[in-house]
Amino acid sequence: MKNQERWHAALQNNYGVPPITLVKGKGAEVWDDNGKRYLDFLGGIATNVLGHAHPGIVKAVTQQIEKLGHVSNLYSHKPGIELAEKLQDLTNDPTARVFFCNSGAEANEAAIKISRLTGRKQIVATVGGFHGRTAGALSITGQDAKRTPFEPLLPGVKFVEFGNVAAMRRVISKNTAMVIIETIQGENGVVVPEAGYLRKVRAICDQNGVLLAIDAVQTGMGRTGEWFGYESEGIKPDIITLAKGLGGGLPLGAMITLGEKAPAFKPGEHGSTFGGNPVSCAAANAAIDFIVKKNLLKQVSTSGKFLKTKLAKVPGVIDVRGRGLLLGIVLEANVAAAVVAKAMSNGLLINAPSKNVIRIAPPLIVNKKELSEFVKLFSRTLNEVLNG
Repeated sequence: MKNQERWHAALQNNYGVPPITLVKGKGAEVWDDNGKRYLDFLGGIATNVLGHAHPGIVKAVTQQIEKLGHVSNLYSHKPGIELAEKLQDLTNDPTARVFFCNSGAEANEAAIKISRLTGRKQIVATVGGFHGRTAGALSITGQDAKRTPFEPLLPGVKFVEFGNVAAMRRVISKNTAMVIIETIQGENGVVVPEAGYLRKVRAICDQNGVLLAIDAVQTGMGRTGEWFGYESEGIKPDIITLAKGLGGGLPLGAMITLGEKAPAFKPGEHGSTFGGNPVSCAAANAAIDFIVKKNLLKQVSTSGKFLKTKLAKVPGVIDVRGRGLLLGIVLEANVAAAVVAKAMSNGLLINAPSKNVIRIAPPLIVNKKELSEFVKLFSRTLNEVLNG
């Protein structure tokens, strides 16, 4: 029985049946069960920040699992303490306090609960925003197709147009507990607001005593050339949510509060059995240390500029948006799904978040040769789709 048949016979159909089965990877390359090699420019959807089988992460995880695996949160462990301290340093705020969980949805669930501790109930989110698929996270996700089958969801959530400051100003009030926004809407097609948007929203929140939460699940851990993706705007949020790249490929999420405005959990108010697992924390520590040691944030910015320049010249591409290594390639025709399928047959893994947008999120370690190979493969693929 083929792996696709085995999948269909044993798993829920929420993903459909994946067309290929991957068996190994190294860096930005993966191989399927037939031995075919692919250039992976999706990176586990912005998760494998150091690619596949990175030696530093493999070593850290191996050493940790040999000493201590799971201990629950009844006890502390060094990898978790070290990671919390690293994240505190990256925020450049000694008041930062970290809660570990397993995913971006769980991190945003924690943010929702923190906002409720203000005594206010209303949450403002953005149309097109994506914050997860659990009931609470879905309640603040501004995509009707994902929400409608599961309504009613949490009450008191208002959605405004992303990038529209005037709309934010009309909706935010003294009754608002939290505004949650992404710096780039990845799942909505890598949509980037105008410069200054975050600063203006921060000011409106301050005027009303409202918490500002930055969902950095997709933009975080160096993906945009900044640690979290908001730094260039010169703001400090009250809450940051993280996952994806945080664990270097292992399941790990975090919700971080900063400053004095955000409430703090008291013992018993929230928890996670597997959150901050020693093995996942060891992987995260290794990933952060490598990013710092190799100055990958600068490399990410350089790689992103290279891709933007080259891709803008590809026939059939009308725009390339995003920052660093989270890019959306806007096509002149609604053929994104066909491009993804053809790219796979050509040995390239990419993603289509919307009908005319291709999303790429390769590992931060991607090199110049691989970047050039991607441009060549993508150009060839798009030409084959548009011109047969």
